[in-house]
Amino acid sequence: MALNPDPVDEEDFLDRDVDDFVPPVPDAVDLVIEVATMMSVFAADRFERVHGMRREALDDAARHGVALTDVVERGIRLELAAALRMTEHAAGALIARAEALVRRFPDMLDSLGGGRTTERHAEIFVDAMVEVEVELCDTLVPRAVALAEVEAAGTFRRSLARLIETVRAQTLDERHAAAVTRRRVHVERVDDGMAWLMAYLPAVEAHAIHSRLTSMAKAIVADDGESRTLDQVRADVLGDLLIEGDTTALPVAARGMKASVVVTVPALALVKEELVPGSEPASVEGVGLISHARARELCGGSDGWMRVLTHPETGMVISVGRDRYRPPPELRKLVRWRADRCMAPGCGMPASRCEIDHSIAWEHGGRTALWNLCPLCKGHHRVKHHGGWTVRQLEGSGGSLEWISPTGRRYVVEPARRVPVFRVNEVADADAVGAPPF
Repeated sequence: MALNPDPVDEEDFLDRDVDDFVPPVPDAVDLVIEVATMMSVFAADRFERVHGMRREALDDAARHGVALTDVVERGIRLELAAALRMTEHAAGALIARAEALVRRFPDMLDSLGGGRTTERHAEIFVDAMVEVEVELCDTLVPRAVALAEVEAAGTFRRSLARLIETVRAQTLDERHAAAVTRRRVHVERVDDGMAWLMAYLPAVEAHAIHSRLTSMAKAIVADDGESRTLDQVRADVLGDLLIEGDTTALPVAARGMKASVVVTVPALALVKEELVPGSEPASVEGVGLISHARARELCGGSDGWMRVLTHPETGMVISVGRDRYRPPPELRKLVRWRADRCMAPGCGMPASRCEIDHSIAWEHGGRTALWNLCPLCKGHHRVKHHGGWTVRQLEGSGGSLEWISPTGRRYVVEPARRVPVFRVNEVADADAVGAPPF
């Protein structure tokens, strides 16, 4: 999604006579963008000055023979917190980010200082990148900065996490195995006789648990006599399942439901132990990347998993188990798999919780076909139909959605995955028409 869309028609601008040119009058959105750009410039300047303040204090302490660096650092945090009227914790985070941007990631600082991204993007970037191995930064930084300059903050957080995991994929199996050993469940008491029941467990299982609870809760909430909210029913169902151990006390419509989770894995990962160089890591819809060992386990498991195979080099879909294009239920699964999230600018709602929208409305002749379908959350679905926006899928883009605002600004949202478009080879034999290009 473009952060700084330009409402001015470029061709019209170039065709005008220079003597007759009248600069376009900025509208209300232009004025907001102008202030946001200045805030980015000032944020970069603040990071540089915070880093300079810290270096000056440390150098001054060294000149006076102060050896207790931790005491000096605490004093720097205290003074910055007092001067900016923030907590020492916040001041410490500001100092750490400033040092990282100035010393390790000057390209990101330059992008922020040029108004091409925002302070929030810079914070997300630093918080993620400081944990990355130094030897991988040369590969990651340019690609991460490029993402920060075109994506909304929430989308950028997910894209950056996926980018980092993709580059680190060779060690994902080992890191996941170590993390699994730390799984646990604990209770944290809060006020009014309530408590948080928290579980640290593999993301695939956590996602599946939440999916099943949500499906069961929706079936119960659909009852005309039900007054509880979806969140309340979801919590009650969790209690029933864990305490009673069965679902006999639940309405018939809510019994027997299973989690439905989509796992995507390069085809060769099912037959080879090691990750094929250059191939996409395995992933689970709404969760993110998983180890190939875990993917192989899931793909050999129960019917609750929709297995999507991808070409090991191009990442294109080569199988979804059976034909998914014509039967509407299976087509919905494919549409959600392609997008992964709501296809509105910056929205992070998982596609599994979204409604399927016809880009060209059914009543206007739109077809129930992959190129005319996309997932939208309920709120953005209403905005698309009643908010004065124009929304269309870009032809040949593999699922990209263009949103044109009431002010004429254009935003393009890219799907998380691509479904291949097979084109006819003009010199190919007629019998080979439609054959996959690999």
